Amino acid sequence: MRIALLLVLTLATSLAQAAPRIGVATMQPGEIFFERFGHNAIIVDDPAFAEPVSYNFGYFDMDEPDFVGRFVRGDMRYRLVALPLSQDMAYYREVGRGVSVQWLDLSDDEAARLAMALAENAKPENAVYRYDYFTDNCSTRVRDALDAALGGTLQRQLAGRSRGNTFRGDAVRLASPAPWMWLGFDLGLGPAADRPNALWQDAFVPMRLADALAGLHRDDGRPLVTGTEQLLPHRLPPEPPEAPRRWWPWLLAGIAIAIALRALGQHRPAALAAIALPFWTLCGVLGGLMLFLWGATEHRFAWANQNLLLLSPLCLLLLHGGWRIARDRAPGAVFRTAAWVVAFGAVVALFLHWLPVLPQRNVHWICLLLPIHAALAWTLGQGSRLSSRTQ
Repeated sequence: MRIALLLVLTLATSLAQAAPRIGVATMQPGEIFFERFGHNAIIVDDPAFAEPVSYNFGYFDMDEPDFVGRFVRGDMRYRLVALPLSQDMAYYREVGRGVSVQWLDLSDDEAARLAMALAENAKPENAVYRYDYFTDNCSTRVRDALDAALGGTLQRQLAGRSRGNTFRGDAVRLASPAPWMWLGFDLGLGPAADRPNALWQDAFVPMRLADALAGLHRDDGRPLVTGTEQLLPHRLPPEPPEAPRRWWPWLLAGIAIAIALRALGQHRPAALAAIALPFWTLCGVLGGLMLFLWGATEHRFAWANQNLLLLSPLCLLLLHGGWRIARDRAPGAVFRTAAWVVAFGAVVALFLHWLPVLPQRNVHWICLLLPIHAALAWTLGQGSRLSSRTQ
């Protein structure tokens, strides 16, 4: 009887002290705009608990005070939430997003230390963090927690390797199913988003982090990932593939539009001005938004955006003169000067693109918009000719 009791106590003690199993769950992209980039979480499968716990860094509360204002200013707050794995998976099962788990080869001490750190981090007083889309998001938090538990192994192996990906490239690629979204990223990001990333920075995309983990090894050569388990099948379209962006179709389109505008303006300048007015309005509004992001927000990757030279706020100065031309009246000297300044700005954008110092990958927009601005300035910016023709 004593022996049996001793065995039971020994087994209970062993189970209580058994180290948890650690995994990284990767959720495939969804259809809502903020789900386009996938998601991930750290899974702690502790024998002491009834089921595994999912540590999810991706929670935000749209009802919190000043949520919209913080979003606009680039001062968003996200938090870490710990919840049963089945509860966390319920939503992904409902919407058809696939989920797989990579189980990691951690020592008992590493696994226990990571589980304790996550539990501490998930406490209400510690859970909230300042979110940055590229450098401090739900995926980089997973990366950093794993790296801390592994004593810097992830950063040592990933920081010196690169596939040439950029923040802009991955953001535009993953947002491409929603045209308004990829346009916003492509036009709104500045040159800081075009630096080639190391694999360490690539981990801001959950699927990139999963790929990186699959290629990592422990110091003794053992693979870090011991196995991958599919929890849920993916029933939605797969993430967009990588594809080069060719500039020449944009150039052909820009030249074709410029030729058509020039031909129209030579015979019907009023009609051309009527077409140009909404174009200039759009350019001016988008340029004003870029200035706002640069000067009044913490969206650092939108700063110093060279697309300001292509979508210039100065286009708003053209509206009065353009309206006069549309009514068969002379536009005035300010219009002519502003039209050529806007066109010259597009030329400056091309020059900056050629510079070897941190070029912005916006050559396709230059190819499209430079010919259009030049054609409008050439055709409508000739104040004296328009004046003699319309008076």
